[in-house]
Amino acid sequence: MTPREFSDRLTKRARRAGITIDPSLAEALASYYRLLEFWNQKINLTAFSLVDAPDEAIDRLLIEPLVAARLFQGPHGHGHPHAQLGPHPRVLDIGSGGGSPAIPLKLATPGIHLLMVESKTRKSAFLREAIRHLDLRDATVETARAEDLLTRPELHESQDVITVRAVRIEQKLLAKLQAFLRLGGRIMLFRSNVSTEAPPLVTPPLAYEATLPLVESLRSRLVLLRKVL
Repeated sequence: MTPREFSDRLTKRARRAGITIDPSLAEALASYYRLLEFWNQKINLTAFSLVDAPDEAIDRLLIEPLVAARLFQGPHGHGHPHAQLGPHPRVLDIGSGGGSPAIPLKLATPGIHLLMVESKTRKSAFLREAIRHLDLRDATVETARAEDLLTRPELHESQDVITVRAVRIEQKLLAKLQAFLRLGGRIMLFRSNVSTEAPPLVTPPLAYEATLPLVESLRSRLVLLRKVL
C-alpha cells in the first residue's frame, strides 16, 4: 500500500468516526503505523494483521485514540464536555505494548506529558524507538509493571489521566492505579463491547463518570472514572 493510499484510508476511517485529520498528523500516524508493522514481524506487538492496513486495525490502533483525544482539547476548541484538562496534562499509559492508544494520543495532542509503562523488555525497546523515530518530546518509557512504580513517591498523585487498554480490569488494579492520580484526575478505559452501565467494581476514591462511544463498527467504548476523594 502506497503512502497516499494509506492516508486516504486513514482519512476515510476518521471521517466515519466524525473526526478530521490534518495532513501533518496523517503523516505522523502513517509513520507510526509503518514502524509498528515492521517491528510486529519480529516481535508480537499486536494481534492484528497489519499488512495492507485493514480497516479494523486502523480503527482500533489509530481512530479510537484520535476520538479519545477530543477529551484533551479543552472546552474552547472542539473539546468535549468531560474535558476540563490543562494545557499540558500528565498521562500515564499502562501496559503500552505496541504503543496504542498512547502514541496516537500523543501525536494528536502534542502538549501532553506521556509516560508509557511496559513490563516486557522487547516491547519497551520498540516504544523507545517509536519515540526516537517520531521525535516525540515529553514522552518516556518505564520497563516495569505499574505496581512497581508505586515505590516512587514522586509519581504519587502526579497524573491527570491514566489510559488502559488490553489489561484485565479488577478492583485491586484500580485501587493501585488511583494512587497515581491527582484529585479530579481520570482513568480512561478503552473497552470493547461494553454496556453503558457503571462498572460494578468501582469504589471510592474512584467514581464512575461516563461511557462514551469510540468506533461504532467495533462497538468500542471509553469508560471514564474520576478520582473524587
